[in-house]
Amino acid sequence: MRLGDIANEAAAENGKPLDGVRILAAEQMQALPFATQLLARLGAEVVKVEHPVHGESGRGALPAMQDPQGRRVGATFLRNNLDKRSIGLDLKHPEGRELFLELAGRFDVVAENFKAGTMDRLGLGYDVIAERHPRVVYASVSGFGNRGDSPYRSWAAYAMVPEAMSGLYEYSRRGDEPPRVTPAGALGDISSALFAVIGILAALRHREATGRGQHVDVAMLDSMIAMTDVITNFWSLGQRDSTPEIIMTSFRASDGWFAVQVAREHQFERLAELVGHPEWVGDERFATRKGWAEHLESTIRPAVESWAADLTRLEVCDVLGTNAIPAGPCHTAEEVVVDEHVARRNMLVEVPRVDGVDEPVLVPGNPVKLSAMAEGPETRMPWVGEHTDEVLRAELGLDGERLEELRAAGVIT
Repeated sequence: MRLGDIANEAAAENGKPLDGVRILAAEQMQALPFATQLLARLGAEVVKVEHPVHGESGRGALPAMQDPQGRRVGATFLRNNLDKRSIGLDLKHPEGRELFLELAGRFDVVAENFKAGTMDRLGLGYDVIAERHPRVVYASVSGFGNRGDSPYRSWAAYAMVPEAMSGLYEYSRRGDEPPRVTPAGALGDISSALFAVIGILAALRHREATGRGQHVDVAMLDSMIAMTDVITNFWSLGQRDSTPEIIMTSFRASDGWFAVQVAREHQFERLAELVGHPEWVGDERFATRKGWAEHLESTIRPAVESWAADLTRLEVCDVLGTNAIPAGPCHTAEEVVVDEHVARRNMLVEVPRVDGVDEPVLVPGNPVKLSAMAEGPETRMPWVGEHTDEVLRAELGLDGERLEELRAAGVIT
């Protein structure tokens, strides 16, 4: 799907479910920007507050492209900031803080994802905003939460920190190999973003009933504990070894690898028949699920891979999937990009580059499909402070002379 295209256009006349919801976001990197981008795709208006010179830290990520002024625009920023406007505002400057406080009252949601306590130290925390604008919903995303008393409150936290602390890395580690860090991209960020979206929507619904906002506080570690639910749940049920006691692994086909999970007896019976070993069903070695795992490498893998040797991954998975055995090909990035499902579901948005490179930047599309909502048209990510004058004129009535004064003082860009 190209930037500016519309899918499900027949539903465009319905508008979008979050039309009219306004969000002021002091955000950086991914944990909050992913959330506000999703809210924007559902119709919310998002104004992003960034440092007036270099913008938010996600712009400094690699790989990157250059904006029209030759500044780096990093991958983290590129994939999390469609459909937003940007104002360059120095929140460490007294006049910058006052402008933020004034703007806050014009929005339904004020959101931030600095380290816990940062906004309080700036004089822009929840208590200050709530006293001045009691209807505002205030959302915070941080490593360990702003409310409560986490022993890790002062720690910096990128996605891998709460991922590691959730038990995920140890749970998936085998033998003496070192833990594999970030095995699934920024899971700690995106999980936190999704819970933030849920919290913001719930708080807005509560405000409809009560007339008052509240503090939505999402900790990345809390989000990862929820995402890795089996780790603590299985431990509580007596499991002390995380080695799967079922068949949950990858096998080789003629053109690469495919992943399979056999977790129930009827699935094992079907697999045995498909790979030409129906005798496994009455074999004492395979009488339990633990037995499947114990004999995976010695017996099951050679048989499955021998059967799959003359088949492609897709052919294998088509046979297994249609026989109620969960299986999927292990795709490369290039294969994901050209996958028919991905195209039909509009799950990649092509953003044209502005630095002379022909290949577009690919940004994941909106996974929330609503029958009565058109997808798109999406707008490109903003350049640093691109909409500063526009927003401050419209929201606070500042004239050109005042804007120039603030610019000269380094308050805005």
